[in-house]
Amino acid sequence: MTVLAIEGAVLRLAGRTLLDGADLTVAAGRKVGLVGRNGAGKSTLLRAILGEVALDGGTIRLARGVRLAAVAQTAPSGAANLLATVLAADAERTRLLAEAEHAPPERLAELHDRLRAIGADAAPARAAAILSGLGFDEAQQARPLSSFSGGWRMRVALASALFLEPDLLLLDEPTNHLDLEATLWLEGWLARFPGAAIIVSHDRGLLDRAVDAIAHLDRGRITLYPGGFSAFVRLREERAAREAALAERVARERARLQAFVDRFRAKATKARQAQSRLKAIARLPAIEAIVEERPTRFAFPTPVGLAPPLLALDRVAVGYDGRPVLRGVSLRLDADDRIALLGRNGNGKSTLAKLLAGRLEPLAGSVFRTPRLSVGFFAQHQEEELIGTETPIDHMARALPRASPPEVRAQLARFGLDADRADTPVAALSGGEKARLLLALATRHAPQLLILDEPTNHLDLDAREALIRALADYEGAVVLITHDPHVVELVADRLLLVAEGTVRPFEGDLDDYRAILTEQTRPVARAETVPSRAEERRQRAEARAAVAPLRKRIAALEAEIARLGKERERLEAALADPALYAGGGDAATIAAHGARLAEVRRLLAAAEEAWLTASEALEAAAQA
Repeated sequence: MTVLAIEGAVLRLAGRTLLDGADLTVAAGRKVGLVGRNGAGKSTLLRAILGEVALDGGTIRLARGVRLAAVAQTAPSGAANLLATVLAADAERTRLLAEAEHAPPERLAELHDRLRAIGADAAPARAAAILSGLGFDEAQQARPLSSFSGGWRMRVALASALFLEPDLLLLDEPTNHLDLEATLWLEGWLARFPGAAIIVSHDRGLLDRAVDAIAHLDRGRITLYPGGFSAFVRLREERAAREAALAERVARERARLQAFVDRFRAKATKARQAQSRLKAIARLPAIEAIVEERPTRFAFPTPVGLAPPLLALDRVAVGYDGRPVLRGVSLRLDADDRIALLGRNGNGKSTLAKLLAGRLEPLAGSVFRTPRLSVGFFAQHQEEELIGTETPIDHMARALPRASPPEVRAQLARFGLDADRADTPVAALSGGEKARLLLALATRHAPQLLILDEPTNHLDLDAREALIRALADYEGAVVLITHDPHVVELVADRLLLVAEGTVRPFEGDLDDYRAILTEQTRPVARAETVPSRAEERRQRAEARAAVAPLRKRIAALEAEIARLGKERERLEAALADPALYAGGGDAATIAAHGARLAEVRRLLAAAEEAWLTASEALEAAAQA
């Protein structure tokens, strides 16, 4: 059954055409990820489905009786506790319970039958499980909604939408207010959800694991691709390659026919053939030009090298107002470290980040910082410190008072803030553009240590990939807090778990961590099952420890392969540059480039072979 059909939708907003003949059909139970560039119209399309925005043309049809749910755009508020707030989202259950309190006996039986039919008795347990998965413990669920910050209240809004279990669920960036743990829980919930869903997200992991189709909104049209985001990227690249090859063939044929026409048009003996060629040119298919979107690029400035360690903590306690949040923290950071912090919100990840950044002083223990250490610190809450009436140029010029105007603009350009956006008031920038400005400000002094606390919020998929590439090229240390598993997997080579008031290494990868979280949230049916599960956890921990050196070896080889690959591309480009050979060329430079290229290719082949051997060993260990 089709729950949603969009046919020929046209939608214009503020002089821009967002939808231009868009079509999309969603079947019952199907999960669709809606992707596209920032500003393409994804959120507006969801509002149109909800009936909040009227189309300028075409139709949006919902099947008869379809129950529709979406997350409220504003954070809920009030004195009711969290559990009561989520339960109240089911208007029918709330109405029936209220009526049952005063209903006459002849009506009461009918009300109870209906309450049983909608599972009213199980609703509190189901609501509590959803809130727990989104990071609220039992005590927090009993607290009034007004005692939580806006970000946590948006989690309650998400919980309310999930609790309704509608036929069609609309989610717009559902992970923006979640930590990694809640994001992993949401992935599992969506995978089990029996209804249909349209999910606007820039979280690649969510789009790979929780949807079965990708709807790409581009230039007003929607193209549907089967599979998750990785399959979408592959299919789109294959389609673009086919279209490019066809366009090239048509262009060659058109040029050949036109050359004949130009040569023989004036000759009486060839006039008929020339006219025939003109008709053949007219019959050639019109191939829509492939619009190459300008790739997003980020670039961190190169820091000055410092003696290791950059920073070392020894049995440190840190917290607020004399009360420790974390105790006994011992940690060393070197220039080549790439560390991601795991742990639920509220466990102390941001507290640790502030300690490392020098924004919090230790309550106990010692902290060593190498002389001249510069730290770049990015946190989403810093967006509130931006001045809406000022431009990015104003902000950067104030942060770099000795820099010349070209140097100020160059630092903004590192993060895609071109001339137009650099001169635009901050209030008029998108969330992604503000995030780019904060990244530019955080790295203006070329820091040796970069601390990123949720840097991907508001960044679209292309910008997230650009951030990953830039971090791979960055020559300083990175400490990362993010809810995006894809970023963690591609950036971090060390995982630290912040939990139970301390910080400890996590031996394993995100799949291991996901399995642990799944087990922790699984209800225990009988007390006697606990010891066996504890034994299973112990065995898994031992297995992770056994293969940890192999995982580190693979990660190191992947980094080496990426580095050698970039060097090979640079050398090949240099040797292919005609300027190198101008005027006879510099023979010594050409020879040096050629020799180094041969050496790089040899090292790359050896690294790839070693990676393959290590990966096969890891796979064998996993199957043992």
